[in-house]
Amino acid sequence: MRGCYPGTFDPPTIAHLAIAEAAREQCALERVDLVVNRDPLGKRGMRPLDQRIAMLEAIVAVRPWLAVVVTDALHLADIADGYDVLVLGADKWQQLLDPQFYESEAARDRAVARLPRLAVAPRHDLPLPRDCEVLSVELDHVSSTAARAGQNAFVPPEVRALLDF
Repeated sequence: MRGCYPGTFDPPTIAHLAIAEAAREQCALERVDLVVNRDPLGKRGMRPLDQRIAMLEAIVAVRPWLAVVVTDALHLADIADGYDVLVLGADKWQQLLDPQFYESEAARDRAVARLPRLAVAPRHDLPLPRDCEVLSVELDHVSSTAARAGQNAFVPPEVRALLDF
């Protein structure tokens, strides 16, 4: 079984790794793909794609159950097509439901209906989808935003050398 964990990973954090590991264990996944989009929906001002990929490749180099996948797909339903499990945080679940990212609410509802099994990491008491695998991760205080602001302890050691703090 394969899991799809999409994100900007700018930079990847210890929380991203904890979520991927929890999904692997709790959903009995053989592999988790860290899926990075060339031009993510609703995101601006990120590091260039090649830098984000280099950080992810440093992580997967020592974790054979992880892989890096680059996509042009924008919506999570399209990104997750063909996967057994979609891995995400509760904050991303809220974004996935936001009608502003779709042509209509009906288009959003069709996209949500196409999603595979969900494995969701709780975050800041945000609502979780019904019938999802709630991941056992307690790292609400860790974020890529804080890592970009200089919290280098939030970044895996193999990535720190690639960042300018």
